[in-house]
Amino acid sequence: MADENPYAGTKPAGVGLADRVITVPLSVLDLAPVAKGTTAGAALQATTELARRTEELGYHRFWVAEHHNMPAIASSAPAVLLAHLAANTSTIRLGSGGVMLPNHAPLVVAEQFGTLEALHPGRIDLGIGRAPGTDQVTALALRRTMEGLSAEGFPRELTDLMNYFSGEKPGQIIATPGRGEQPAVWLLGSSGFSAQLAGLLGLPFSFAHHFSSQNTLPALALYRQNFRPSQWLDKPYAMVAVNAVCAETDERAEWLAGPSALSFLKLRSGRPEPLSTPDEAAAYPYSEIEREFIVARRDGQAMGSPETVRRQLTDLVERTGADELMLTTLVYDVQDRVRSYELIAEQVAGGLRRSA
Repeated sequence: MADENPYAGTKPAGVGLADRVITVPLSVLDLAPVAKGTTAGAALQATTELARRTEELGYHRFWVAEHHNMPAIASSAPAVLLAHLAANTSTIRLGSGGVMLPNHAPLVVAEQFGTLEALHPGRIDLGIGRAPGTDQVTALALRRTMEGLSAEGFPRELTDLMNYFSGEKPGQIIATPGRGEQPAVWLLGSSGFSAQLAGLLGLPFSFAHHFSSQNTLPALALYRQNFRPSQWLDKPYAMVAVNAVCAETDERAEWLAGPSALSFLKLRSGRPEPLSTPDEAAAYPYSEIEREFIVARRDGQAMGSPETVRRQLTDLVERTGADELMLTTLVYDVQDRVRSYELIAEQVAGGLRRSA
């Protein structure tokens, strides 16, 4: 059965992990990574396998993220992928981390996620972001107009979306499904804009610590300072997304994390490509500046043996006061991805406690 409260993570689905996590629920963000030499279809099947396994382990949510024009990521159509994942799982909450609202007409998002909520009531999260999740040329190809692509238009489009779900401002257009079929809505962010807006609207907030760690604490402070109780929440609820690679040893975790670091480096330099193998990543001739970039990106993330990852995640919870952690694990082989989540569920989760 779905949780009574779709936001609070105090009653994770499944068994194993549910018995160990008390104060800090753990969830999953997956990008359906495309490994070099494989296909997008193989990536999507791996994501399906991971969703099933993390449900068995008791993780609370499983989210997928909208990205475009990125050869290493196959989760470009979250609503379609979530429908498939929902049909292949039964208890874990499923959602978008996120749907990038500037890319879509609010009515389309309302109908898509209204459909998901109608088919799987009480299991669907709609995480919404205000960035396009791609470059401006691709964003224009998606939206076909510059209107709505600026940050200034985001609050208005968010209001339109929420009105389609609630039906509070009836007009000629009724979202069907959509009206009366509202999923749990979250705002996502990597800076202060969405943090403040989430607080003012009384919505839960998820911060992208995994690629914007320098902004984490200021954004969470803005969210909490601006929070107003709402029909959805009576107090702030903040989730922090963090890169996590767990293996039997620190050295193996470092080796497994190599492809992700190289992929991000190539993306930032305008040369996106599928995920390299760990051996290829280890052999790459990094310049000194590139190595500094990778070291900086790993700041505040979680990588290593179970003992190391427990210490790193505990520190993150203590510093941020996170109500929930969302782990994202970008490694080459799906079995290593699954194993990382298994080790964290079995050997790390029980040690995560927030100080009083």
